[in-house]
Amino acid sequence: MVRMSAEERRESVIRAAISEFALGGYHGTSTEAIAKRVGVSQPYLFRLFKNKRELFLAAAQRCLEETPRALADALEVGSDVTPKEAMAAAYMGLIDDREQLLMQMQTYVAVASAEAAGDHEFGDAIRAAWAEIWDQAHVALGGARDTADFAGCGMLICVLVALGFPRDHRVWSGLNMAELDAVRR
Repeated sequence: MVRMSAEERRESVIRAAISEFALGGYHGTSTEAIAKRVGVSQPYLFRLFKNKRELFLAAAQRCLEETPRALADALEVGSDVTPKEAMAAAYMGLIDDREQLLMQMQTYVAVASAEAAGDHEFGDAIRAAWAEIWDQAHVALGGARDTADFAGCGMLICVLVALGFPRDHRVWSGLNMAELDAVRR
């Protein structure tokens, strides 16, 4: 049996946390379920992360880190599509991962819930990561209006995918999905 390093175990806990939090949200997911999924004890889990909040934020950060990385990769590839098309196709690739999509949505809900309860610090790291995505799109697209349109379409796509609307449903009609699918190929 090969023994994992502490860093490898930490990574496996973050991946398990994403899976569990994606389905149950922050309040509906127990650290016991995460520990069980990884095959560690809760006390070991709390040696890696001091509390559930720290673990959730690590999982949320991981999801949010993947977006700017995917967008940057899409922009680096020389192609005949616009930066907006390249980034949109990259984003569609990310949200094809249902756990990634649901974790992203659960992150927004957790921050909103914390804010409503008076905990304004909880969302600081999430807002910073989201602002990085905004800034990256803004630089690539060159304007606030184009950036807002891009982010707005991205959020609409998240909602439509999360709700399970098939791509041929009328609610997708304002989005050029055929164009995005062609760019992704």
